[in-house]
Amino acid sequence: MSGEIVIGVDHGYAAMKTAHFSFPSGLVPYEHEPYTQKDVLEYGGRYYVTGSGRQPLQKDKTQTEDYYLLTLAAVAKELEYRNAERTCSIVLTAGLPLTSFGRDKAKFREYLIRDGSPVLFCYEGRGYAVTIRDVKLFPQGYAAVLTQTELLDEPSVIVADIGGWTVDLMRLDGRIPNATTCRSLELGMIRCIDEISEQVRRALGLSLTDAQIESVLRGGASSLPGEVKSIIHAQADKYVQNLLSAITESGLDIRAMPTIFLGGGAALLKRRVPPTNALCRPFILDDVSLNAKGYERLVGQLSGSAADG
Repeated sequence: MSGEIVIGVDHGYAAMKTAHFSFPSGLVPYEHEPYTQKDVLEYGGRYYVTGSGRQPLQKDKTQTEDYYLLTLAAVAKELEYRNAERTCSIVLTAGLPLTSFGRDKAKFREYLIRDGSPVLFCYEGRGYAVTIRDVKLFPQGYAAVLTQTELLDEPSVIVADIGGWTVDLMRLDGRIPNATTCRSLELGMIRCIDEISEQVRRALGLSLTDAQIESVLRGGASSLPGEVKSIIHAQADKYVQNLLSAITESGLDIRAMPTIFLGGGAALLKRRVPPTNALCRPFILDDVSLNAKGYERLVGQLSGSAADG
């Protein structure tokens, strides 16, 4: 693997994440060159504005070219950040939920690697010739937790990866996933945002954007009236309580063992589940890039083990 660049990509329903970037999973095609080069991918004679809004839900991410195109944009961003050559060979590493890992692994790998030939594309006006030499896939959530070894000293911990559409759950016993405990709940942040939007519309007749709602949830500056913010925060509190209840109903006792929350929705819990909460003992990891970083670290560890062996 010497000379090859390892790039981790977390293909979320709401956002694409790499070790250094996060951008919405939206993709808008254009027949002709757009007015700006910012976030524009050119591939196969067509133009695409990446990171614009949210895609329709795709439970099978291989059913369209969208996630492949978003992967190219993510790779370009990482190569530019690392000052790497734009003609290069990479090892692409990504993840799948543990609940569907065995079923979808081969299909997703084939979707990403194609025939292994150089992929020619432009991103933000710069040309790339990237050869995806290999694709390594790991269970998402678990890969992120492995970057936080100090949290794994407990004999058993719960991991809750709060993504855009799903919340992926597992219990680790002695740092190893217990396959019988893996669950995927359709209670991700998209559900939270959509419910907040609906409640504001019913109560006040206002149609908020996702960006407005997310800004209030983050505690960012906003000119929205206080009554709007009150509805947003009340619904967010309700979502958190429903999520904690759903985890318990899945057979994972959040009162009996620590719970590690991560993913795009973890920051929401940080404001609403204090460390002394009687319902659970939360460890909240709000770095949205942890999965991507975990994938890269695991490839490095596997490469080191092979070299040692």
